[in-house]
Amino acid sequence: MVTKQQAAEAVRHAKAVTGVTWEQLSEAIGRPLVWTTAALLGQHPMSKDEAATAAALLELGDDVALAFQLQPMRGGLESAVPVDPTIYRLYEIVQVYGPAIKELIHEQCGDGIMSAINFRLDVKRVPDPAGDRVVITLDGKYLPYQW
Repeated sequence: MVTKQQAAEAVRHAKAVTGVTWEQLSEAIGRPLVWTTAALLGQHPMSKDEAATAAALLELGDDVALAFQLQPMRGGLESAVPVDPTIYRLYEIVQVYGPAIKELIHEQCGDGIMSAINFRLDVKRVPDPAGDRVVITLDGKYLPYQW
C-alpha cells in the first residue's frame, strides 16, 4: 500500500517528468488551486473521481490514486521549526505578527478564532516595479467561543 507521503513524492516526481502544472491539475479535478496542491501533497482526502483524474493526468497508478483518497494526518512539519526558507518565512510571520493578529481578531470580532476548516487560501504573484510581490490571502470563518 502506498502512503500519503509516498504519493506526495510520486506527485512531485510525476510533475517533473510530465510537466503537468498545479493549475492544470486543479482545473482537471475542478477544485481550487491551493486545495488541490495541498491534497496532492497529502493534506486532504480526494474523492475517487478526483483521485482517478489526478493520477491519470500524472500517469500514476491505482495504488497512488487510492492513497489520494485516504484520510490524512494533517499538519506534520518535518521539524518543530521549519528549515525550508519559504516555510520558515511563514513561521516567522506568525511569530512576529501572530499576537497582533490575535488582538485584532478579538478587537474587531470578539472572543473567538478564525477557522482553518471553513477556510479559503489564495497565493498570487503580483507585478511591482520594485520587484514582484507574493500576496497570500487567508480567509477563515470567524468562530466565537461559546461557554
